[in-house]
Amino acid sequence: MPLLRFDLIKGRDKASLKKLLDVAHQVVVEAFDVPERDRYQIIHEHPADHMIIEDTGLGFNRTDSLVILSIISKARPKEKKQKLYSLLAERLESECGIAPTDLMVSIVENNDDDWSFGLGEAQFLTGKLS
Repeated sequence: MPLLRFDLIKGRDKASLKKLLDVAHQVVVEAFDVPERDRYQIIHEHPADHMIIEDTGLGFNRTDSLVILSIISKARPKEKKQKLYSLLAERLESECGIAPTDLMVSIVENNDDDWSFGLGEAQFLTGKLS
């Protein structure tokens, strides 16, 4: 964990999608100090007219390269979240050509008892994961 859900406008090729996921994972590992194999990512692709993502009055011009990233995670310090936002914007631009104005991130926090990775167990509560 964390669980990353990407909402994208349809049209990216498989290589671009893989690069996006790989870069995002590298950033999460670095910013949140999670293990390399702690990777849970889901892509949702939508027709362009099914996503209305404005700029909250910030003056951004959004494009079809828009990435909406929803992260479900245990609580993280504000400094780690800011590092995540910064690294994502920087690396998605340099490695994937996605403008920082085309990235929107939302983090929803939960607790150890909110996760089961299988077997009907809450592995953070049983001590199998820490």
